[in-house]
Amino acid sequence: MTTDYLLHREVDQVLDLLTPENRLVMRVSLHTGLRVGDVLALRAAQLAPHFWVTESKTGKRRQVGLPKALLCDIKKQAGKVWAFPGRDPAQHRTRQAVWKDVKRAAKAARLPQNVSPHSARKVFAVELLQKYGDIARVQRALNHGSVSVTMIYAMADMRLQAKFQRRRSRPGGIIS
Repeated sequence: MTTDYLLHREVDQVLDLLTPENRLVMRVSLHTGLRVGDVLALRAAQLAPHFWVTESKTGKRRQVGLPKALLCDIKKQAGKVWAFPGRDPAQHRTRQAVWKDVKRAAKAARLPQNVSPHSARKVFAVELLQKYGDIARVQRALNHGSVSVTMIYAMADMRLQAKFQRRRSRPGGIIS
């Protein structure tokens, strides 16, 4: 089952319900479009306003930037080795821990979508497309090999709107 796009108010609801550590992980993912595993693999030594990341899934390198306030928040809680240390400081926080917390938060917020940390990538893609109107730029930012995959991400908001429209047009559907 694929993960779904979240509206801004839904993103805020989920973020508000996460533990502070996992909220910070998700904020980084929302800002950079990095997969949660790549966010968690960040080392404390590489934290800077701009730095290079090699994505674990694709092996591709890309440069990411973090605003000063977000970078400061990460540095405050970073360990000696990992930007997001786990219970054992020799290991980083696990993807499963973040995934579980996001699922718990989405359930607590009673969101109907299938929400996971990967939903942050879709939000990132939609916002980038809305900001620049350039699908090639979104494709480069996500390091996708195919524009058709990028379109699935970047058009997630339109797919969600169409889904709501279909529900409203059915007898007994949702009326806003």
